[in-house]
Amino acid sequence: MITTGGTIAARLLLRVRTDVPVDTPRDPAREAAERELSKPMYHENDPSLLQRALDKFWEWVGGLFESASGVGSTGWLGLTAIAVVVVALIAALWWRLGTPQRTPGTADSLFDEGPRTAAEHRTAADRHAAAGRWNQAVQERMRAVVRSLEERTVLDPRPGRTSDEAAAEAGRALPGHADELRAAARTFDDVTYGGRSADESAYRRVERLDGALERTKPKLEAATEGAAR
Repeated sequence: MITTGGTIAARLLLRVRTDVPVDTPRDPAREAAERELSKPMYHENDPSLLQRALDKFWEWVGGLFESASGVGSTGWLGLTAIAVVVVALIAALWWRLGTPQRTPGTADSLFDEGPRTAAEHRTAADRHAAAGRWNQAVQERMRAVVRSLEERTVLDPRPGRTSDEAAAEAGRALPGHADELRAAARTFDDVTYGGRSADESAYRRVERLDGALERTKPKLEAATEGAAR
């Protein structure tokens, strides 16, 4: 049985224990706070790394403009820094987008200039071949092949025709030369769009094809169909 004095003593002990403050050490408390704040829920709306970098960059640019608004050597230093920034931005865009290319009127078109006769293309091809410019010689000889077929009404004159299209259409009218036509078109594409280099043997193959086609009569039905397109 607990006496009145014992009851009072027990109550005083409980009061003392509940009144003692909780004293958490400083380092564990800081670590606990850092762990809590590192949770993703607190960073959902934070700017991305790229955005933060851009913000820093524009702050720096803003500081340069403020410097440029000054006078004397400080102002000139700011203007020089701004010019350097502009040049750097242009260089970065140039590197990212590449060298601007002239866009032709029709992509992959066989003829890139005004109309010329087959004889004119052959003359140009011979001139390039004599100078050892085999890429240009192949191009002009292939153009001579197609223009000659147009002049003979084997093919209908059609702006924007590619070498592959011309070879396929001519191959139907001249089936005995279909393989050579496809090979010539492939060589033309390689040197014109593929960045490859032709040699004399490649040019001579197209030259021989040109001469052989001149001596070959097309199939009448295929030639009429091609001219009607």
